[in-house]
Amino acid sequence: MQQTDYDISVHKLGEIQIYGNAHTALDIRKSTELAVCAIGDSITIPMHRVPNELETLPLEYLLIVVCHQGIRSAMMTDFLRKNGFDDVRNLAGGVDAWSRHIQPGM
Repeated sequence: MQQTDYDISVHKLGEIQIYGNAHTALDIRKSTELAVCAIGDSITIPMHRVPNELETLPLEYLLIVVCHQGIRSAMMTDFLRKNGFDDVRNLAGGVDAWSRHIQPGM
């Protein structure tokens, strides 16, 4: 998958979590995908529901959008940026990369 200017690596997200930096991980996968694995402390809103729940998302600190491999989350990151979310990033490689590099066996 092609990198974008708004990607964040799984390693950077790991650092953010370790150091307790203010952020929200927004997992936009379907419930069937979430049942397999999820990144801890994520909020979950299926992709199709996000446009109706924009007011519930934080504007005051970093928002990191997560999906399986980073494709849907890249699209959602673009949508959110066009709708007033300046501090939003796509998790490059998604939960797949997270499970390979940060939390094997999840």
